Amino acid sequence: MAHRRAGLIVTLASAILLVPLAAVAQQPAKVPRIGVLSNVRASDAGPRDEALRQGLREKGWVDGQNVVIEYRYADHELGRLPALAADLVRLGVDVIVAPGTPAPLAARATTTTIPIVMAAAGDPVASGLVASLAKPGGNVTGLSVMAPELGGKRLQLLKEVIPRLSRVAVLWNAANPYPGLVVKETEAAARTLGVQVQSVEVRGLTDFDGAFSTVSRGAASALLVVEDPLTLGQRGPIVEFAARARLPAIYGLREFADAGGLMAYGAHLPELYRRAAGYVDKILRGAKPADLPVEQPTKFEFVINLKTAKALGLTIPQALLIRADQVID
Repeated sequence: MAHRRAGLIVTLASAILLVPLAAVAQQPAKVPRIGVLSNVRASDAGPRDEALRQGLREKGWVDGQNVVIEYRYADHELGRLPALAADLVRLGVDVIVAPGTPAPLAARATTTTIPIVMAAAGDPVASGLVASLAKPGGNVTGLSVMAPELGGKRLQLLKEVIPRLSRVAVLWNAANPYPGLVVKETEAAARTLGVQVQSVEVRGLTDFDGAFSTVSRGAASALLVVEDPLTLGQRGPIVEFAARARLPAIYGLREFADAGGLMAYGAHLPELYRRAAGYVDKILRGAKPADLPVEQPTKFEFVINLKTAKALGLTIPQALLIRADQVID
């Protein structure tokens, strides 16, 4: 009898020990949260957001299933970025994806512990986001769109279309560090090509009408627009102005050519966003941002809008048409 009682006690004790273990085993695993902090409008970010989601799916992360993505858009109002970044921090996101330069700067000013993945930042070293491309240090890493030499390349392309080009207006966002680097490279190339540069700055949405008037007064025979979230968001008015002023123009992003701009040459942004997902994947699996080198663009695209060329009375050289990745008829 005593032996059976002892056996019963052991059985009960084992059962009690097993209950909490079973309960723990049944608890769902924590679903990671990814914050996306952007200074553009949601409508402008759509294709790139989808490229990020595609990249995540390729790594096994599906929004709404085993990961949750929280989006915050500043609608081109840079002053809203700090509050939006703080909101993501309060939510306890595991990583923040921040395109451009102002967004990762705002995120880093808000948190030094949550990993931040740059998507298409300008010059992350000059802006202080990372210590170096090879060894970022801190909590920021990701991809840079840094290719300021493209400014000179775009000027060369304009010169091929307009051999007698003597003066070009360069429209750029002076509130963002990266476009300034592109302008310097453009000015250096202009001296070699014998072209004068009219620098036209904007800093916010209300500056564009004045900038257009400045370009018109400057008697430039072509327009070069530096890639930037602000200029991208105003691509419609910019392209319309170039058409009204009958200015051949080249832009840094293909979205301008899709909107009716003459030519675009620059990094393929959706590809950078897709690659940013690789950083997110590594971080969610335990990697430290400080140990992940910053990568630069590897895919560029040259787009020509032939319909716009015809409207401007321009003949695009066959050599350029052959080099183009896409020709819009």
